Amino acid sequence: MERFHGAYVAIITPFIDGCLDEKGFVDLIEFQIAAGTHGIVPCGTTGESATLDFTEHKRVIDLTVKTVAGRVPVIAGTGANNTLEAIELTASAKDSGADAVLSVTPYYNKPNAEGLYQHFKAIAEAVDIPMFLYNVPGRTAINMMPETVARLSHVDNIIGIKEAGGSLEQVSDIIRLCPEEFIVLSGDDFTSMPTVLVGGKGVISVISNVYPKGMADMMEAALSGDLKTARGLHYRMYPLMKALFCAPNPVPAKIGVELLGKIRSGLPRLPLAPLDEAGVEKMKSAMAGLVLI
Repeated sequence: MERFHGAYVAIITPFIDGCLDEKGFVDLIEFQIAAGTHGIVPCGTTGESATLDFTEHKRVIDLTVKTVAGRVPVIAGTGANNTLEAIELTASAKDSGADAVLSVTPYYNKPNAEGLYQHFKAIAEAVDIPMFLYNVPGRTAINMMPETVARLSHVDNIIGIKEAGGSLEQVSDIIRLCPEEFIVLSGDDFTSMPTVLVGGKGVISVISNVYPKGMADMMEAALSGDLKTARGLHYRMYPLMKALFCAPNPVPAKIGVELLGKIRSGLPRLPLAPLDEAGVEKMKSAMAGLVLI
């Protein structure tokens, strides 16, 4: 498997009594690596980065790098809607030893194409570390267009994108417009297999929190051209993919990991509310269908 290709888990951040559960987090990383996950992505959307303070954010990344100890790549989430804060988090991730960073489009500000270009260019020039752009319009209220991605693909240190717009048309335009070596990763499980088939290199995955082996196997099959196996795994996991979005991510994912017995508590931080009883039953049913519980 080439570097930064395959199934990367957008790993949850477990809490106990509202504080980081460091032992639970270390155990989760070990579970992921043992199950064949190709890489770890801490402090992304699924890691509740929006409600981690700076000290916690830096600690989660530092703990990830130390626990992984070079066994798989670590892509650290370091995005912010303040360019100076994004630079600070990116520099801290480099100091921790992360292999790359993931930088989300600035949420709330709604910059235009030029603002997006200047934001990411400033981060890439300030810190010498490989960077993945992160486009997730459903969370940020802004969609970074393929033309802007293509322009950024020529900036030193910007090596790829996590594209979570859910549009294969947009994925195809990015691949068409960017250099061949630019790495396109799917940002949602539903489009991960078809993204590989149009030229993407993998996924930063939510389902990998609960079923890391399944997503890793599917990505390996898709990347090797074994479409029958990849398609079969896609539809086998599809009910769980749907259940994981019966409430705002990562609420169902955290309950799923708790149901696996991998963490003591799957509660999110406010303003995310705990999963309701109907949602828990959906997760139990989908996980039972894969014989995970």
